[in-house]
Amino acid sequence: MTAKKKITGARIFDGIDCHDGAALLIEAGRVKTIVPAGAAANDAETVDARGLLLVPGFIDLQVNGGGGALFNEQPTLEGIRRICAAHARFGTTALLPTLITDTRAVRTAAIGAGVEARAAAVPGFLGLHLEGPHLSLVRKGAHDPLLIRPMEQPDLDEMLACMKALGCLMVTLAPENATKEQVKALADAGVVVSLGHTDVGFETACAYARAGARTVTHLFNAMSGLGHREPGVVGAALAAGTLHAGMIADGFHVDPAAMGIAIRGKQGPGQIFLVTDAMSTIGTEMTRFLLNGREILRKDGRLTLADGTLAGADIDMLSSVRFVHERLGLPMEEALRMASAYPADAMGIASHKGRLLPGADADFVLLTPELRMKSTWIGGECVYSA
Repeated sequence: MTAKKKITGARIFDGIDCHDGAALLIEAGRVKTIVPAGAAANDAETVDARGLLLVPGFIDLQVNGGGGALFNEQPTLEGIRRICAAHARFGTTALLPTLITDTRAVRTAAIGAGVEARAAAVPGFLGLHLEGPHLSLVRKGAHDPLLIRPMEQPDLDEMLACMKALGCLMVTLAPENATKEQVKALADAGVVVSLGHTDVGFETACAYARAGARTVTHLFNAMSGLGHREPGVVGAALAAGTLHAGMIADGFHVDPAAMGIAIRGKQGPGQIFLVTDAMSTIGTEMTRFLLNGREILRKDGRLTLADGTLAGADIDMLSSVRFVHERLGLPMEEALRMASAYPADAMGIASHKGRLLPGADADFVLLTPELRMKSTWIGGECVYSA
């Protein structure tokens, strides 16, 4: 490991601006600065990235699995390692392994695995996302209805302890099964509370945002829709500037036209960011797998239960970036921000993730001009090379 590196020859997008004829200087795993190529330090190891694009590493806040591992089925340190390694192949340098609704025992095991992963400094591990079990039965999606239940004091205590141990936790819940007081307690402790799998109306969603909810989970999916008399959770996500919203950009979960409308209509400063909601299939040739004992089928880019209900997504983050750039016509820089800067903002970690500014973690991706993978770097070290 070399303490100092300089990446030269690439066009650098730091998350805000583009820099041509420049070099990225890295020291002790962090960004030191971006300088004109000729002014780069001579005592650093040089990486030649001529003809490539250097961008901030992608941050995925909803990852159920990858590399053949599904977090619900493998809530272990090894499961987290496999998931992080699989997504690093597609430019993701920080992610939240996501546990969907399961038993108390599985959730406790998943939290324990997260604590182990943090202690082991697993490359790419950011924290955990607990999606359920405190959701709405009406909007359960692929979650097991027999395991959905109200939040109780032991649940709250466990999540608060998890936040203290990990320092980074997202919890998806529905107002139907969690109180505003519970949301406030979580938010006050630094937990990112996300509204999802809920059928409540606009006013209730806004009230929960005022109580401390910060994001909305997979916008449009498993929530009350935008109506002209009842704007629903979708309307709250777009109208409330305090809310950020994750969105799955695979063309199946949300129609491209609806995606474009939402992006154009989002009230800031909260932004819409990309999530993959990826399952264990990423980086594999798998055609089926089990989730809570139910078979999930993979076909033509879709993952579904036998009845056709979507069950997570079969897309990686780089493909998501290309989708919103090519299909929606977003400028490349904005598409990249949706995968890096905006999720960092949503999680409150923008001081060291999502942008290549002085002092930030040296997490970046080298891409071709066509947005194809070349290599992924975490903390200034290459963890994947195509």
